[in-house]
Amino acid sequence: QVQLVESGGGLVQAGGSLRLSCAASGSILSIDTMGWYRQAPGKQREMVATITSRGSTNYADSVKDRFTISRDKAKNALYLQMNNLKPEDTAVYYCNGNTGWPYNHNYWGQGTQVTVSS
Repeated sequence: QVQLVESGGGLVQAGGSLRLSCAASGSILSIDTMGWYRQAPGKQREMVATITSRGSTNYADSVKDRFTISRDKAKNALYLQMNNLKPEDTAVYYCNGNTGWPYNHNYWGQGTQVTVSS
């Protein structure tokens, strides 16, 4: 089992910045790819950014050049630096850990609220 705990959410004005953190514990070695997902009210959960164990990153088009995902394996931590925030970034942000092949099992944190005011 893997436990993921997010922190760092809050209320910020448009154009501001926030840094989300995710602390991982448990069977960390089983995790390959980690990522951030978000869900706004009335919308489906969507991928924001992912990073593999090798450091390859992938971003949603809507956050490219504004958000940066990083991973500290020594600290079992995942981060999301969010700059130039927009009201449409308002959502609950979830930390995800995926085991990859062959089980492709997903672990989720409880989520942290990010609210961007205009």
